[in-house]
Amino acid sequence: MGPHSTDEVPEAKEEIRSLSSSHRHTANLPYIHKVGVPPKQNLFKEFKTTVKETFFADDPLRSFKDQSKSRKFILGIQAIFPILEWGRGYNLTKFKGDLIAGLTIASLCIPQDIGYAKLANLDPQYGLYSSFVPPLIYAFMGSSRDIAIGPVAVVSLLLGRLLQAEIDPTKNPAEYLRLAFTATFFAGITQATLGFFRLGFLIDFLSHAAIVGFMGGAAITIALQQLKGFLGIKNFTKKTDIISVMHSVWGSVHHGWNWQTLVIGATFLGFLLFAKYIGKKNKKFFWVPAIAPLISVVLSTFFVYITRADKKGVQIVKHIDKGINPSSASQIYFSGVYLLKGFKIGVVAGMIALTEAVAIGRTFASMKDYQLDGNKEMVALGAMNIVGSMTSCYVATGSFSRSAVNYMAGCKTAVSNIVMSCVVFLTLEFITPLFKYTPNAILASIIISAVIGLIDYDAAILIWKIDKFDFVACMGAFFGVVFASVEIGLLIAVKGQDICYLEVLFF
Repeated sequence: MGPHSTDEVPEAKEEIRSLSSSHRHTANLPYIHKVGVPPKQNLFKEFKTTVKETFFADDPLRSFKDQSKSRKFILGIQAIFPILEWGRGYNLTKFKGDLIAGLTIASLCIPQDIGYAKLANLDPQYGLYSSFVPPLIYAFMGSSRDIAIGPVAVVSLLLGRLLQAEIDPTKNPAEYLRLAFTATFFAGITQATLGFFRLGFLIDFLSHAAIVGFMGGAAITIALQQLKGFLGIKNFTKKTDIISVMHSVWGSVHHGWNWQTLVIGATFLGFLLFAKYIGKKNKKFFWVPAIAPLISVVLSTFFVYITRADKKGVQIVKHIDKGINPSSASQIYFSGVYLLKGFKIGVVAGMIALTEAVAIGRTFASMKDYQLDGNKEMVALGAMNIVGSMTSCYVATGSFSRSAVNYMAGCKTAVSNIVMSCVVFLTLEFITPLFKYTPNAILASIIISAVIGLIDYDAAILIWKIDKFDFVACMGAFFGVVFASVEIGLLIAVKGQDICYLEVLFF
């Protein structure tokens, strides 16, 4: 035994017996971990911490710390124009991917732009203008590698409806156009402001479920609106609800339909849907549905020209102004009665366009595993629409169909948008006269085939399985658009978020 054995130290024995007894009494008690009370903060510090966590959780200025003035200047320029940062590593291999992708999305965007401009009650060239300047601005300022910029169906329809409620585009086309530019300007201001002040969380007021319903309803509404061109009806309702549209369609069945127009539209719609089927069946043939719209335009235009079907009642595009975007800075309303109206329409259109673009950007960024700065995206989208409003463009944003084609075509950077923009430039300068005999039926077919993809059945089914309250919001937005109007559907989509709040509060 050592000198410090418990046999020689009675006090040690007594302590061990005491600990053993204590252990037996507490062995069956639950373990309790006490958490200390955090130190009290004054109201100002607590508010400051909350603001920092909400708006500056990623500390956007951390890269500027401990840098020289010249280095801070360079970092600031790169923050505004990300192309100056990633452009240093650009090479021929990346350009080949961007060139193919840019040419592919250009073949898709040109016929789409002409049709989308009609949704906004604008002349065809304004759709092409909006795929020339905005993509160039975004390529220099955006942070997404995959998003393809231009007019989109939902925003075009929404803008057309809101503008038409204020000014009749047929009676006052000049004022209507000015209000469109004004709305585009304030849409850009709204987007840039949200990004600059890091207020992107505000777009979350449109929940995913409500967006799914709104997009699906808008897709059906857009498709129904195309029945005018698809069937060759001249006198068509200006309302968008399904009851008014179907009443107008069936009321014209004996004297308003043009069978030649119907044959052209049905034939090429079948071709476009078959091309989509091929693209989905085999991913290697992604280019088939991408170039199908342009092929349809070329073939249908040639057919109408050689048969002079326009003399038999087939409605055609007739004229598209040649040349690049004229300046429109002087046409924006900065005073007068239409200033406030343009602001209201611009805020609504800007928020919807922003929601669509951010959703697309995040989706493809996660697929390619790179970081997307949401606030920079908002600033870039806002800047391109502000410049666009001064160069005869209307609201542009990221397109679901074109971005998917851009991704599948193997784009590497935003240079694919520059390539697309260059093709649109050449089209405006040299090719627009060739669209004179393009039938409206083919544009209607292209839009119908494009918007079908906006109806997301799988997402709606998943929402039903996960949360019944969200499904109610989804269906409310859907039926609001289809049976009432785009504005009502949008209002329900916003209010749909309140259902989620009520669910949290009471259930």
